[in-house]
Amino acid sequence: MGIRDIIEGKRRWRAYLARVKELPPDYQIVYKEIQRYFFKIGPLGLLDGSLFSEILDFFEEGVAAGKGVLELVGDDVAAFCDDLIKDSRTYADIYQESVGEGPGTTER
Repeated sequence: MGIRDIIEGKRRWRAYLARVKELPPDYQIVYKEIQRYFFKIGPLGLLDGSLFSEILDFFEEGVAAGKGVLELVGDDVAAFCDDLIKDSRTYADIYQESVGEGPGTTER
């Protein structure tokens, strides 16, 4: 990765943040909670940035349609997030596999 790639990445990130700041306040709050949740859970889709970009596109469409953010995601934001990544691997899955346990199994 060269210096130009780093600079271009920063430009894209700043443009992305500007889009988030254009959302209504309630959308921004929910969006930041989704970010926090995904940073904690660690779905592998975060690596390329497409997951957050798709959510932002979805939110922008909701704003354009005049819908409230909870009409889009429901009352349980964590459940919304879990539904988005239900078929995706997470860093937690990789960690469990590395220590010899499959996902969802417990030691006896």
